[in-house]
Amino acid sequence: MDFAMNALLLLALLFVMALGVGVLAALLFFVVDKLQTGDAVRRNYPVIGRFRHLFTALGEFFRQYFFAMDREEMPFNRAQRDWVYHSTKGQGNTVAFGSTRNLSIPGTPIFVNAVFPPLDDQFSVTQPMVIGPTAAIPYRAKSIFNISGMSYGAISRPAVEALSRGAAKAGIWLNTGEGGLSPFHLTGACDIVYQIGTAKYGVRDEHGNLSDERLREVSDNPQVRMFELKLAQGAKPGKGGILPGEKVNAEIAAIRGIPVGRDSVSPNRHLEIDSFESLLDVIGHIRKVTGKPVGFKTVIGSSEAWEDLFTLINSRGANSAPDFITVDGGEGGTGAAPMPLIDLVGMPLREALVRIVDLRDRHGLKDRIRIIASGKLVNPGDVAWAICAGADFVTSARGFMFSLGCIQALKCNRNTCPTGITTHDPKLQRGLVVEDKFEKVANYAKSIIKEVETIAHSVGVAEPRLMRRRHVRLVQANGESIPLNKIRPSYNPTTPM
Repeated sequence: MDFAMNALLLLALLFVMALGVGVLAALLFFVVDKLQTGDAVRRNYPVIGRFRHLFTALGEFFRQYFFAMDREEMPFNRAQRDWVYHSTKGQGNTVAFGSTRNLSIPGTPIFVNAVFPPLDDQFSVTQPMVIGPTAAIPYRAKSIFNISGMSYGAISRPAVEALSRGAAKAGIWLNTGEGGLSPFHLTGACDIVYQIGTAKYGVRDEHGNLSDERLREVSDNPQVRMFELKLAQGAKPGKGGILPGEKVNAEIAAIRGIPVGRDSVSPNRHLEIDSFESLLDVIGHIRKVTGKPVGFKTVIGSSEAWEDLFTLINSRGANSAPDFITVDGGEGGTGAAPMPLIDLVGMPLREALVRIVDLRDRHGLKDRIRIIASGKLVNPGDVAWAICAGADFVTSARGFMFSLGCIQALKCNRNTCPTGITTHDPKLQRGLVVEDKFEKVANYAKSIIKEVETIAHSVGVAEPRLMRRRHVRLVQANGESIPLNKIRPSYNPTTPM
């Protein structure tokens, strides 16, 4: 009995002490808030005004779980994310009781099912496609859906390893991003697309210029199948890449050739490329040095500006052409970029893609230049729309981040990613188990490809790239849908240019 009483007295004492500390802390915050001059709300409502910042910080997390409807959030809503999460389990992705999608929203794609679709035994899988037929070592790409550029540094070691192993299992390519080729990109023995950013990380000399010696060293690796010059990316056209200094550890600094702990900011463009003539010169030089296909990635501001490129290619000859063009939409993502560029600059992919495809086809280069679509394409309908619009391949970065477990915490530009994907904090990286995540990466890729093939089968073609603009309708403002080929007719070679 005495022990129980003593315990109760001790608890009561601790409670009184805690209450006293709380009161003293509140008084201290009251005085501080009253005296500070930087925040009007805290000055007028001491202590209580502090909760505004707390609720604002927590709001972005609670919205996606408790308040937002399935298709309300940006940049990706719950329905989009849940499809990816379910697909990573490799157990099918069927739903019950009908669609939750609002089919009256302008721009919504609706695929045109065939009256008499092919029988199941007439259905074939995606066929490989050759990129760079004139290169010494062309690339026979097996998959229509692949992993877009994410640099080691922007994402973590286990994230890169999981992507590499998952890509190998799914038979898709992995783009290095502009941060250079790390050992972790190679762990899965997958096909690699080496991206050359404006800072030329990994293939630069001591002065930051493109090094033929380093290009040969990289291209000697049989896993490196193509090279991609990054002119611009969707989230920040006209701005170079940004890797915050807290992410630049000794290993990343060695791979990139930059100082440890210092912000890594790339130039806003390649210094030696200031015209279409110099662009084609550099592409031709890299292809000659490496023997492998070379293309470029960019964002379209105006398709009229690109007319000169295709005219120049024809004047020089088809051998001068880039082997592929990656079109990134202005809605593309990244870990760190100025908000005005994210929100306001660059043509959305749904407009840019059809314009570049039309330019290529009108100039007779359909069989020479492959078009790769990139930018917020994470679900089967997104990919199928891009194929209908004329893309030969589709790449995704954020879709594969979701497959790794990304919860859209919006902390990519810090070193505090709770899922271990975009952080170099070892404690947080432990949450990303490579042996589990690489399977999910592969399952996601396979699910996308399978369901795009299902859409292709439904519209009556035997292979996804046989889908055309007439196979997809877009909902208009009045609620009616119109075939894409009526909005943006494909180039017909029988019609004069």
